[in-house]
Amino acid sequence: MKTSILRQKTFAFAVKIVRLVQRLQSEKKEFVMSHQLLKCGTSVGANDSEAEFAQSKDDFISKLSISLKEANESKFFLELLHATDYIENDEFRDLASDCGEIKAMLISSLRTAKSSIKKKVY
Repeated sequence: MKTSILRQKTFAFAVKIVRLVQRLQSEKKEFVMSHQLLKCGTSVGANDSEAEFAQSKDDFISKLSISLKEANESKFFLELLHATDYIENDEFRDLASDCGEIKAMLISSLRTAKSSIKKKVY
């Protein structure tokens, strides 16, 4: 089975987040914000993966919606870590760009899934 572009991007994003958090915790001794970022940043891909085997269209939409919320939370913590000088400009721009692409893809997927439900006639 071919891996989706969204799955590839969310996995790559999770890897970058794990590496960032490892560095923040070892070098800068920052544990609170980085732990939150670790949870939400890896949850984006985990929920996208769960959506693959959703029990229904509503479950699929729910999983992708959670993934979108987690991506949005990730963006918040990236911005906060950047504003408090834990993350340099280049790294912030790279991660924020990745996060923005993922959010756009999730929004598009959600719109498609929701529109297919509305088209059904019961």
